[in-house]
Amino acid sequence: MIGYYAHHVGAGHVRRAVALAEVLAARGTPVTVLSSAPAPASYGGPWVALERDDAAVSWVSRDRDANGRLHHVPLGEPGLRARMARIVRWVETHGPDLLVSDVSVEVTLQARLLGVPVVSVVLPGRRDDAAHDLGFSVSAALVGFWPDDGVARVHGLSTAQASRLRPLGALATRPPAASSAGEPGRVLVLGGRGGSGWTSSDLLRAQRESALWRWHVLGPDTWVEDPSVELARAEVVLTHAGEGALADVAAARRPAVVIAAPRPHDEQAATVRALRSGAWPAVVVDSLDSVDWGEVLGRASRLNPAGWVDWVDGGAGARFADVIDEARGRPVVEESA
Repeated sequence: MIGYYAHHVGAGHVRRAVALAEVLAARGTPVTVLSSAPAPASYGGPWVALERDDAAVSWVSRDRDANGRLHHVPLGEPGLRARMARIVRWVETHGPDLLVSDVSVEVTLQARLLGVPVVSVVLPGRRDDAAHDLGFSVSAALVGFWPDDGVARVHGLSTAQASRLRPLGALATRPPAASSAGEPGRVLVLGGRGGSGWTSSDLLRAQRESALWRWHVLGPDTWVEDPSVELARAEVVLTHAGEGALADVAAARRPAVVIAAPRPHDEQAATVRALRSGAWPAVVVDSLDSVDWGEVLGRASRLNPAGWVDWVDGGAGARFADVIDEARGRPVVEESA
């Protein structure tokens, strides 16, 4: 039995949990997801619904970070007590071999204090604060969901932590698509649950200034669990630099215009720096208020979308499962050709 803690902000954490559960189920290992996010309608595996830990108004000013040693442990937050107690009860009842933390330093520490080894998912950005250092140091293994292209996406790790961090490649909703052409002149706007880096006014201006292009928007109010159909129809995708969104764009083999949305620890800023440093089929823009949309969309449409092959190669789920098996002392399964 494996436990997988999936953070509720954004869709990528839950998606990774479901993907790993499917791979490990095929290897005979059950996975239980623990999350404050709802289970996807298409997922039928075990799911422990955790209380939210940010419901009380008072937590903002009540020592949220334990004097800088942790990230989110606000004093007097009833949801925090309830969720931590629920995790303890689940561990005591089921005795998991391992827990994946994606992502929470507090859950990492709790599992380790209960004698459960932890594999921690590492996000891009600057991770040199005391809480990250503590969580990474007690983890049995560290994984990141980006290609092993030699570009540093995480900064501030100790030498030992950096040596243990394993880039697995991006993990998409669907397997990589065969090369195909989208509908000429169709732009898909791929927004995110955690914010996208643009406003509705930005998009209205963009549409006015690109009369030859047709725009379709997926965002917080029109979000879909699986955007693959809309991605397949697009000639160009405008997206934020979240790991899940970029993974889906790369798997669909679509050229993109990418902007970094504001995130803690410069998460998306680190990702766009990596995009700029390689030959990826993406045009990076710093903001949408000074974009020449005709020029940018035309430039993106001329990029070769096959360049995403190393970003999403379809093997990240199996590599993730291999790390899990290694961390729990199981032999790694050799996949058949």
